[in-house]
Amino acid sequence: MKLLIAVTHLLGTGHLSRALALAEAFAARGWSVDLVSGGRPAPHLRTANATLHQLPPLASDGADFATLLAADGSPADANLFAARQAMLTGLLDSLRPDVLITELFPFGRRALAAEFDALLERARALPQPPLTLASVRDILAPPSKPKRVAETEDRLLRLYDGVLVHSDPALIPLEDSWPLTPAMRPLLRYTGFVVPPPPAPDDGTDGQGEILVTAGGGPVGRPVFEAAARCAALCAASGALPQRWRLLVAKGDEALADRLRAMAPPERLVVEPVRPDFRALLGRAAATVGRCGYNTALDCLTAGVPSVFCPFEDGKEVEQTIRAVLLSRQPGIATLREADLTPDSLAQALRSVLGARIPPLSSAALAGAARSVEIVEALLAEKT
Repeated sequence: MKLLIAVTHLLGTGHLSRALALAEAFAARGWSVDLVSGGRPAPHLRTANATLHQLPPLASDGADFATLLAADGSPADANLFAARQAMLTGLLDSLRPDVLITELFPFGRRALAAEFDALLERARALPQPPLTLASVRDILAPPSKPKRVAETEDRLLRLYDGVLVHSDPALIPLEDSWPLTPAMRPLLRYTGFVVPPPPAPDDGTDGQGEILVTAGGGPVGRPVFEAAARCAALCAASGALPQRWRLLVAKGDEALADRLRAMAPPERLVVEPVRPDFRALLGRAAATVGRCGYNTALDCLTAGVPSVFCPFEDGKEVEQTIRAVLLSRQPGIATLREADLTPDSLAQALRSVLGARIPPLSSAALAGAARSVEIVEALLAEKT
C-alpha cells in the first residue's frame, strides 16, 4: 500500500512533526510512504522510513497566516505558487497512492486552498481515486465567518472520505473549537493523540527537581523566557521556590540567551540551547513552564509533570488558549495568560501546581499514530 501525506507548516513545526509521526507509523506497518512538506525545512525533524519531498517553502509573517513569505523572506508570488501546485499534482500522478492525507486542510490553510483543491480534484479524477482523508489536531482555529464552515463542509463532502481527529473525545472533542455540522460528524474518526514513544530510561541527572522552561524561538518564546528569568531572580532574592530554573532557548538566539543569563545567579538559572533529550528532562523536572502547542502539551501530560501553560495569543491565535483552558481543569495544570504574565504571577501559578499529580492518559489515548493506521486500513478495506 502507498500513502501520500501533504503538509505545510507556516509558523512552528507542529504540523510537520505530527505528519512525520504518522508517516513512521504507516511505514512500520509495511506501507510505502511519501511526505510532501511545503514549509521551511526542519532538519531537526527526521523520518528514516518515508521519502520526504520539499516544495518551494513558505512561511507566515508571524501569526499573519494570510501573508505568506518565500524562503528569502520576500512575499510569495504567483510563480512560486504555480511551482508548488505543479510539483504537488505531479507527485500525485507519478506516485498514484492508495491513500492521500492532507494535514489541517480543509479546516485551515485557506491561503493555500488553490493548491490543495488542485491536488484533491486531480485525485478524484484518477481512474482509481485514492482514499482521501483530512488529518487534524485536537483544537482548530474557529472559523472567522459562517461561510468558512459551509466551504469546509462542501469540500469534505465532495473530496474526502473521512477526517482523522488526533484527540481523545473524552478530553478534547473537536466541537469544543469547531462548529461541526450534522453532515461532518459521520466523517470523523478519533484516533487518540499522536505522540512519539516515551524516551528510553537513562542514567541522566540533568533537570532533576528543576523548573524547566521551553517556549519556542524568536518573539514567540521571548515573553515567557524573560518572565521566567526574572522570576528565578526574584525567588533567589526572596528564598521562595528553591528549585533551580533551566531555560531551553532556540539554537542561534545567543543574544537572548546572554541577556537571560545576566538576570539571575548562575546557581539558580541555567540557559542553554534546546536539547534532544528534552522529554527526558521533563520526566525529571519538578514543574515546567511553556506555551501550549499540541506537542508540548502532550509531552507534559505524558510525563505527568506539573505544568504552567502560557498560551501563544498573538494575532487571532486562539488554539493554544482553548487547549490550555481545557487542560487546566485537571489538577497539576495552570493557565497564565500572557497579558497577566509577571514574575509574581508566574511564581504564584507554580506554587499552585508544584507537588500535584497529573492523572495519566490511557495507553489508548496516546496511541494515535498506530490507531490511525488501523482506521485507514479498515476504511480502505471497506472501499475496495
